[in-house]
Amino acid sequence: MTATAAGTRLVDLFESGLDAPICLTWELTYACNLACAHCLSSSGRRDPRELSTAEAKAVIDELEAMQVFYVNIGGGEPTVRADFWELLDYATAHHVGVKFSTNGVRITPEAARRLAANDYVDVQISLDGATEHVNDAVRGPGSYAMAIKAMEHLSAAGMRNFKLSVVCTRHNIPQLDEFKALADQYGAQLRLTRLRPSGRGADVWDDLHPTSGQQRELYDWLLAHGDKVLTGDSFFHLSAYGEPLPGLNLCGAGRVVCLIDPVGDVYACPFAIHDEFLAGNVRAPGGFTEVWRGSELFARLRTPQHGGACASCAFYDTCKGGCMAAKFFTGLPLDGPDPECVQGYGEQQLANRPGDRTDLPKPSGDHSRRRPVDLVLTRRRDLERPPVSDCAEDPLAGLRLT
Repeated sequence: MTATAAGTRLVDLFESGLDAPICLTWELTYACNLACAHCLSSSGRRDPRELSTAEAKAVIDELEAMQVFYVNIGGGEPTVRADFWELLDYATAHHVGVKFSTNGVRITPEAARRLAANDYVDVQISLDGATEHVNDAVRGPGSYAMAIKAMEHLSAAGMRNFKLSVVCTRHNIPQLDEFKALADQYGAQLRLTRLRPSGRGADVWDDLHPTSGQQRELYDWLLAHGDKVLTGDSFFHLSAYGEPLPGLNLCGAGRVVCLIDPVGDVYACPFAIHDEFLAGNVRAPGGFTEVWRGSELFARLRTPQHGGACASCAFYDTCKGGCMAAKFFTGLPLDGPDPECVQGYGEQQLANRPGDRTDLPKPSGDHSRRRPVDLVLTRRRDLERPPVSDCAEDPLAGLRLT
């Protein structure tokens, strides 16, 4: 790890927290045209309490004042929010870079040209199978074709190094080379992230998370591809195989990252939407700045961590005990091993959980829909139509669908 001029390691600075997050995740809306089986925020229906345009701009003003490098915008599907483009332009005009994740539903040729012309915007197209069969089993019928069409539009618009974002499951680990070839085909960069047992993902984690053999396959593949493939620093638990992976091998929750949800609640981690990790709300006096700098939860997370049951493991300094959210939602102690600990300790603890597991923590809210939404939009003007009313919960309120 690189050292500072004063001899302090950067990782030590990160562990004790910074005056402002390096980046943060902001879910603009829970509205979504898809119903992915592993959605970490259980998205689908719009929450009528979500931040208004003016409130969202006030948060952006704070981020600019705090000199936050960039914000990861997600959802739900952020582009179905009526003021999405307005907020994107406002953020980049105020020196806050934007990376946003989308399933591609509104990446038209015109939208792609608009994005390609903005140097402060990065786009992540979500795809969880290199083939339609694997992807649509998780993300829903038609989602593969929609994502591919979005990448075609971005590529044709001249946008390079946008991201093809993949959540790794036991069904798509065999497709790593195919994902890389797909990204290369469209001039994109492959980004792999870890499946967490968060939101609806908690219900499918046992069936979808990679096997131990696949974890090793993924680790070897990531080492072979180095910094040509991004990981969002989500696989630091794999570093216990021996050699650290590129990136920050550390849980940054409440230290260098956090989450703002659609109604302004601030959580320590994008994968831990639960009251246990709720630090405050941007609507409270002092706004986001006060939450980041004054939250008791964040202060606790920034104190030295001692590893608990993992402290005696020879690999603790490498993996730091793994992912806080993964442990919490699988019912394991936060000071114990990651459920996917590559040394097998997490597997042992998982086996000792109660058989019915009815007492496992549940996400703070479920915004899932009960019926599917057709993915095909008809006319360009329909993309610009605002919601029917401020309290409409339909994720595509006001849009005409074929």
